[in-house]
Amino acid sequence: MKEEILKELEKIKNKLVIVEGIKDKKALEYFGIKKIIYLKNRPLFEIIENINEGEVVILTDLDTEGRKLYNKFRFQLQKKGVKIDNKLRNLLFKSKLRHIEGLAKYLES
Repeated sequence: MKEEILKELEKIKNKLVIVEGIKDKKALEYFGIKKIIYLKNRPLFEIIENINEGEVVILTDLDTEGRKLYNKFRFQLQKKGVKIDNKLRNLLFKSKLRHIEGLAKYLES
């Protein structure tokens, strides 16, 4: 499982990734991911308006609030014609991890 997650992290290095907060952003930067947007109290529509990528990865937390955010982003981005890469998110749901900020710690344990 952890090996699969690491491979998927490698695959998304050049994709735009959306996360909830600065700690999530730092957790992904640890793995060499550089194109990251985090919410920091900005309205969702403002973030969505500024996305001009053909494909994005939405890595909101896997808790109830994160799932709600994910669905809002997915719906609005797909309306814009943006493809959503869910491979890493689906893998993480099979793990015990629920918060993206704990990714490095989870993979090292």
